[in-house]
Amino acid sequence: MASAPRPQPVFADLDGKVALVTGAFSGLGRHFALTLANAGCRVVLAGRRLAEGERLLTEIRALGASGCVVQLDVCDADSVSGAFFRAEQALGAVEIVINSAGIATSEPALQTTEQDWARVIDTNLTGAWRVAQYAAQQMRDAGRPGSIINIASILGLRVAQQVSAYTAAKAGLIQLTRALALEWARHGIRVNALAPGYFATDINRAFFETEGGQAMVRRIPQRRLGHPAQLDGALLLLASEASDYITGAVLPVDGGHLVSSL
Repeated sequence: MASAPRPQPVFADLDGKVALVTGAFSGLGRHFALTLANAGCRVVLAGRRLAEGERLLTEIRALGASGCVVQLDVCDADSVSGAFFRAEQALGAVEIVINSAGIATSEPALQTTEQDWARVIDTNLTGAWRVAQYAAQQMRDAGRPGSIINIASILGLRVAQQVSAYTAAKAGLIQLTRALALEWARHGIRVNALAPGYFATDINRAFFETEGGQAMVRRIPQRRLGHPAQLDGALLLLASEASDYITGAVLPVDGGHLVSSL
């Protein structure tokens, strides 16, 4: 009696797909690029610091994966279109977009300048819109489906002090995700958001070792910070056809922070 065919891994459909990651040269964007490469994607590393991108590309090739580095400033429309053109020339049409580029400032709202406000909003919200819109135009015109994942934050759903521009941008990104999902579903383009909670990175590790940082950790129901690898399952789900019927969703990965009491 013949044995039943062995099922494919859940995310096997990602093998060979072209994924573009903005903000790919550092932080969570860098981790997302490596995660997608490990899943078999051909990864377009997009950002401004090309030397760091080339170092990351060396790591990706060492994994046996393929990729390319493109210069991209999400605040410049010509830079966005140029990055997609170079990506397609190098690897083929982009099928997955991870909108990960972002910045933050920490200062009281009364002291936030218009320049700081505009810089955060233009990078975290308008920049994500520029990238998503251009990607969707290319997908629609070619008649092919795609997945766009906006990297939001639980601070788009709840607030914290001294990050007013950041929270406004992430809240706007979450609503933008829903609006784009509604409009682009007819083209087979899915738009979802990943909303990380507090994750340990090189930038914040020293703060979370302070008394104030430890107090924040105690407010997380799981009483611990997240580690980037704990975002992998959610990222791969939203990127792959395993989430083919999911669009307009916001997926928190936060150790239960959003359901904790005030």
